[in-house]
Amino acid sequence: MGVILPFVSAGAFEPDDIEAMSLACEEVCHRLRINGDARAREIIAVRVIELAQRGERRPMVLRDQVLAEANAGPGQ
Repeated sequence: MGVILPFVSAGAFEPDDIEAMSLACEEVCHRLRINGDARAREIIAVRVIELAQRGERRPMVLRDQVLAEANAGPGQ
């Protein structure tokens, strides 16, 4: 859950939502091989949060949307 927490406003999301966003963020970073690049991880986290703010809470849908936007295709 650590990747997404620094970018989430306190009280903005329920714990289950934060867990879903964290999972999506971790999977995107893994699939794009983003390891030590803090700026790239921040960009991914911010995009996941933006999608969640629009109502999407399913981690696999969040992951697939961000991957599609990164032109990496949906995850399986």
